[in-house]
Amino acid sequence: MGALTDRRVFLIVLDSLGVGALPDAADFGDEGAHTLDHLIAAAGGLDAPRLAELGLGCVPGVTGVACPPHPTGSFGRCAEASPGKDTSTGHWEMMGCPLDFAFPVFAAGFPPAVIDPFVERCELPGVLGNKPASGTQIIEELGAEHLATGKPIVYTSADSVFQIAAHETHFGLDRLYKCCEVAREILTPLGVGRVIARPFVGELGSFERTYNRKDYSLVPPSDTTLDRLKAAGIAVVGVGKISDIFAGRGLTESIHTEGNRDGMVHTTATAARLESGLVFVNLVDFDMLYGHRRDSAGYRRALEEFDADYNVFERRLRPNDIVILTADHGNDPTHTETTDHTREYVPLVVAGPGVKGGVDLGTRASFADIGATVEDAFGLAHVGPGRSFLAEVVGG
Repeated sequence: MGALTDRRVFLIVLDSLGVGALPDAADFGDEGAHTLDHLIAAAGGLDAPRLAELGLGCVPGVTGVACPPHPTGSFGRCAEASPGKDTSTGHWEMMGCPLDFAFPVFAAGFPPAVIDPFVERCELPGVLGNKPASGTQIIEELGAEHLATGKPIVYTSADSVFQIAAHETHFGLDRLYKCCEVAREILTPLGVGRVIARPFVGELGSFERTYNRKDYSLVPPSDTTLDRLKAAGIAVVGVGKISDIFAGRGLTESIHTEGNRDGMVHTTATAARLESGLVFVNLVDFDMLYGHRRDSAGYRRALEEFDADYNVFERRLRPNDIVILTADHGNDPTHTETTDHTREYVPLVVAGPGVKGGVDLGTRASFADIGATVEDAFGLAHVGPGRSFLAEVVGG
């Protein structure tokens, strides 16, 4: 079967919207986590009528949203087969590249074998921090010293990340990016998942991170759904940090965004012009601004804004279009021991003009079922892991 030329798939990742702890969550310190239910309880409800109509409340394990008698979308949840709870692992598995190993983490900071060549090659006076930390907190803690000394702030988390925070004006954005490129070269042999540029602006007491963040990811260890679509001549548009997550591979177009609402503006504009292909969207604010900052009220507000933006977006849908709403991991804002991601199931809500409503897709064994379905939707012979659910939700 050849590639379909009149179909669009919109895969929208509500970054960190977990829907309940996985069976092995205790191994990650995340027993009892449930991002969606817990943020609703803590924030005093959720006014997202379109998400409710689609069937978000019908997802197994969700109790904070009501399941309507006749949902207009199909619904289920996906378990993560890979041993992780980070952005790269989740997105790669989603696109048919699950991992059988965990990325290395650095709970005590990075050793001299990493920091010393980083400082030398970047011609730095040294670094500050070099410890696990919340990004906003460490900027408040060390921002003044950074401005006084010119030393960038290096920190990590429970994820496999080397994060570099620096002031856009005083340190320089291009210089920050160049330092990240150096760090990526040093850390690639160690298998560290991502190097992240974390630029900020402002003065002491009013520092603010900007959307000039940039991720420098490892290259996925095998071909992904994105690679196979591109090779078949199918348009693959990444919206948000998708290009960074996949090290630029498998995309025909990449669109930079400044937050969730800007991301949905670009997604809606793409839906108005694109004739066929995959539009792969990451909405980062859920995770970056609200999950990590343990802000349930902000998370609720962002979901309600997304609900409104989705209403605008779906007016651009065409008869053969498929929309898949999901997440890449959890980040329960009530999980107060840390500010890290949480090991959870992710929601699976499938919608669109030709998608059957009320189909219970159950609990899928892997995020890779999403990639398998995307390939199936474009008529490709799926060669990766995962099991397509296309036939369950389209036609018949």
